Amino acid sequence: MEKADRKTPVRPIEILCPACGQDALLKREIVYEGFKRTGEKLSCAACGHIFPDGDTVPFKTKKIAPGFGRQDVPPPPRVFGEREVLETVGRLCRHCAHYVVNPFLQRCGRSNREVEATDTCDQFAAIGRQIKSRDK
Repeated sequence: MEKADRKTPVRPIEILCPACGQDALLKREIVYEGFKRTGEKLSCAACGHIFPDGDTVPFKTKKIAPGFGRQDVPPPPRVFGEREVLETVGRLCRHCAHYVVNPFLQRCGRSNREVEATDTCDQFAAIGRQIKSRDK
C-alpha cells in the first residue's frame, strides 16, 4: 500500500450552529467504553450544542469562485528587442557548449578556468552548434 493511499480523509469542521446562530467550529470528541472506541460526540465549539449524528450537522458550504482562463493571463513583458537578446543573453556562459556544471564549481571546458553562468567570452559556441576541436 502506497503512502498516497493511506491519507486520512479531510473532514469539514466549519459549521453554522442552529442553537447559537454563529459561524463556529465543529468539536469532535471520541467516546470510549472502557478501552473500546464506541463513537464520536459532535458539538459546537462556541456554545456546546450537541448534534445527535453526523448527518444533522449544518456544515458551511464553500463558495466556488470561477477560475481564470487563458485569456486572463497577461502576455510576458518584452523589455529587450530580439537583437539585444541574441547579442547579450544568448552569449552567456550558461548557454555555451563549453560550460561544465559541477555542484561545487563551474568551469569553461575550452579555457579550463572558473566561470559563472552570467559570464561572457569571445569563444562562445551555442549548445546546438557543432564544436570544432582545438587540435585541428
